[in-house]
Amino acid sequence: MNALFVCSRNQWRSPTAERVWRNEPGFQVRSGGTSPNARHTVTAGDIEWADVIFAMEKKHRSRLRADFAEFLDGKTIHVLNIPDQYQFMDPELVDILRDAVRAALQLVE
Repeated sequence: MNALFVCSRNQWRSPTAERVWRNEPGFQVRSGGTSPNARHTVTAGDIEWADVIFAMEKKHRSRLRADFAEFLDGKTIHVLNIPDQYQFMDPELVDILRDAVRAALQLVE
């Protein structure tokens, strides 16, 4: 499964999610941001590559829909509702991401 994690600047939340999930069997992961100032700005190629997309907030889903509508047919975007209040690899963020992604994909440990 190709999973794309999206936040605003691709600085803390989405790179943390990428790090957390990159060694999970059966997953290939990428991360990006919706801002032009992101470390990696989401591209049409990222959207096409992804089987599933995880947006940290509703505004990220809205931005993806506005910018990439033609590439989103058949794509699922899960909004994780994780506010921009965590640093990279914050232990609380790591736990939230593990739980939220597992719940969204209905995975069991």
